[in-house]
Amino acid sequence: MQTDFIFKIVILIISIMAHEVAHGAVAYAFGDPTAKNQGRLTLNPIKHIDLFGSIILPLLLYLTHANFLFGWAKPVPYNPYNLKNRRVGEFCVAIAGILTNFLIAIVFAFIIRFAAVWGLSVAVIDLLKFIIYLNITLGVFNLVPVPPLDGSKILFTLVPYRYERELLVLERYGFFILIVLILIFGYLIGDIVSFLFNLIV
Repeated sequence: MQTDFIFKIVILIISIMAHEVAHGAVAYAFGDPTAKNQGRLTLNPIKHIDLFGSIILPLLLYLTHANFLFGWAKPVPYNPYNLKNRRVGEFCVAIAGILTNFLIAIVFAFIIRFAAVWGLSVAVIDLLKFIIYLNITLGVFNLVPVPPLDGSKILFTLVPYRYERELLVLERYGFFILIVLILIFGYLIGDIVSFLFNLIV
C-alpha cells in the first residue's frame, strides 16, 4: 500500500509540475518573465510542491478510495500586465496547463497502442495507463470554472472586464465551492475521465 501510494504521488507531482511549468512558459512567451525570475521554470519538484494540494489531498482521496486522484502544485506566478496581448495572453496561460496534461495523456496512449509491437510488459502498460488516467483527470478537473482552477481563469478571460468585481466574489469563496463540488460531483468527474480514457487508449 505504501509503495503504491508513493508511486502514484510521484507520478502526480511530475504531472502537476509539468502543468505549472507550462503556465509559466507560455506567460514568458507572451512577454512576462515573472515565473522565470522567481525560478519557477524548472522541473525541480521542491519549487512546486504544495503541502495540501500535492500531499495531503491526494492522501485523503487515496485513503477514502475515491475513484480519482487529484492535486495541485504552487501556482506559477505571472503578471498579466506584462503580457503582449493581455486578453489572449491570459487565455493561453490559463489553458496551457490543461492542454499539457491532455498532451501527456495522448502521447502515452499512443505508446500503449504499440505495446504489443514493442513487447512492453503488463507492469509497464499498467504504469502507462495510470499516467494517462491521472493526466486526463487533471485536465478535466481543471476545466471546472471555479477558483482556483484554471477553468475559472479561462472564464474570466471570456467575460467583459466590467464584470470583474462579480467574478472576484466567486474567487473569494471558490475554494469552499470546489470542496463541495468534489464531494457531490466527484463521481461524475470520474465518469467523464473514464470515458475519455477509453476513447484514447
